[in-house]
Amino acid sequence: MKSNVVLIGMPGSGKSTCGVLAAKALLKNFFDTDLLIQNKEGCALQEIINSKGIDYFEMAEENAVLSLNIEGTVIATGGSVVYSQKAMEHLKTLGSVIYLHLSYENMVERISNITTRGIVLKEGSTLEDMYNERLGLYRKYADYEIDCNEGTVENNVEKIVKKVLDNK
Repeated sequence: MKSNVVLIGMPGSGKSTCGVLAAKALLKNFFDTDLLIQNKEGCALQEIINSKGIDYFEMAEENAVLSLNIEGTVIATGGSVVYSQKAMEHLKTLGSVIYLHLSYENMVERISNITTRGIVLKEGSTLEDMYNERLGLYRKYADYEIDCNEGTVENNVEKIVKKVLDNK
């Protein structure tokens, strides 16, 4: 396995939460691409989407990911990163991609702040449309898939750590 671990998945799947804890357990750094975008843009993800539009946000996300040149890091990505083939190809050169799978029902249950969270939801699309559209993309780019529907955050972190250590 490459030195970086890249986490992809639906909003609410635990990419950031589990990523921090997995990084500690694996003795790696942690990096969140959503924070990089917010830092570069000077505002929250939802503000970028609301004021500049989805196309601009997706370009900002792609540029942020393409700017990454790091090693020994667990990288948490934004849920919409899979819309950019360039970004995903770059992430695959940086490390092994782990898809944190979440059912539609569990995603809806976990994301109560949909209007402020910074979710890329195309006009006229429902949350279920977004889920169905992204599901195949996550699986396309993933080197490994972990089911995050059951158990606690700690259980999911254990699954990530085990997957990384088993594939060294």
